[in-house]
Order: sequence, then structure tokens, then C-alpha cells
Amino acid sequence: MEAFVSPDSYGLVLVLIVTTYALAVLQGTSHVLGSLVVIVQIATVWFVLRTARARRATRATAFVILAVSAIVAVTGGVLGGTVSQLAILLASAVLYFIAPIVVVRHLVGRSVVDREAVLGVIAAYLLIGMFFAFVYRVVDLVGPEPFFGAGGDATPSQALFFSFTTLSTTGYGNLVPAASVGQTLAVAEMLIGQLFLVTAVGKVISAWSPVRRSPDPVTPTGDEPSPQSA
Repeated sequence: MEAFVSPDSYGLVLVLIVTTYALAVLQGTSHVLGSLVVIVQIATVWFVLRTARARRATRATAFVILAVSAIVAVTGGVLGGTVSQLAILLASAVLYFIAPIVVVRHLVGRSVVDREAVLGVIAAYLLIGMFFAFVYRVVDLVGPEPFFGAGGDATPSQALFFSFTTLSTTGYGNLVPAASVGQTLAVAEMLIGQLFLVTAVGKVISAWSPVRRSPDPVTPTGDEPSPQSA
């Protein structure tokens, strides 16, 4: 439980990612709730950079984007509008592109593979899915037709659902990108998801060995002679 409340643990990052997902699904057309999603995203990326001990230049770049996102979320996000929505989506996509890279870099540099490393790998995997969801929404917003064609626009809930089913290669087939740009992105996400599972997750799981308790020392019984008597 401590891993999910500690500010220096990837467990808290996982909690924030799940919270972002839930709020995005419930967002609908509410601009106020959309602004709340951005605020949670800002907190998520901030904790990712803190936990992963990102480089100073990376943190500086991310903090600028975080500040711009916060301003847009508080002002334009509340009022609505395509321009402010596009700005928020682009900023979110950039932040969620940086976040998994920083996490993987940190995990590679760790000397041990423990519970924290496993949580970090899971967090990076989920961050990749979130990144593609934001990219799909950007393509939907700037494209001449709905992202899913006859299936409609890439709403927050649909974009997240499609992204994670694509990342895990589940492929229900109920949502299909209509244009070649969306199809290309979906193929890229499938490949990245599978390569990530095969390399990062496989390596961490195979190298992880939980701490084992040492067996209790054997206590000599009264029937055995003591070293002194021998």
C-alpha cells in the first residue's frame, strides 16, 4: 500500500494514470471536467519526472509545457473552442511522449529489478497508451472527416478504448480509423506495444526475484552434544 501513496514511487503514478483515464471517460462535452483532466495530467507528468529523476533540461522543457497547459486549461479550456482544445491535446501528447521515455531511461539505469521497477514498467506501458489516445484525438480534430469514419469522432472515451485495445493487440474491430494517417498510427502503436512487452516487460519479469526469507537457524536439541562437550 505504501508504494501507491509515496511521492517517490511509481505506484502513485499508476494511481494518477488510472484517475486520468476515469476522468477522461466521464468528461463527455464538459469543458470544466476537461480542464480537471488536464490538471490531473499535469500532476501525473510532474510525478513521473520526479520519480524518474529526469534530467534538468527535460524537466525545464516539460515544466514550460505544463505551465502553458495549465493556463490554457484554466482560461480557454473553460470557455471551450477548437483552438484551445487543440492546444491542450498537443501539449498532452508531447508530455505523454516524454514521460515513458524518461521512465524507461530511469529503469535501465537502476542496478536492481524490484517491485518499484515492475511498477515503473507498467506505468510506462500505460503512458504509451495515453500518448496515442491524445494523438488520435489531435488527428480527429484537424482531419477533414471523423477519425472513425461512420463510427464518429474520436471522443475521449473512444480514443482511450481504441488506443489500449490497439496497444494490447486485442482488436475488437468495432472502431476502425477511416483515413490512412489513423491506420498508420494504429499499426505503429501495435508494433510499439508488442516490442515493449517482449523487451522491457519480459526482461524485468525474468530478472525480478523477490526477496526470500532466510531459513530459520537449526536449534540444537538436547539430545545432541554441544561443541563444548565434544
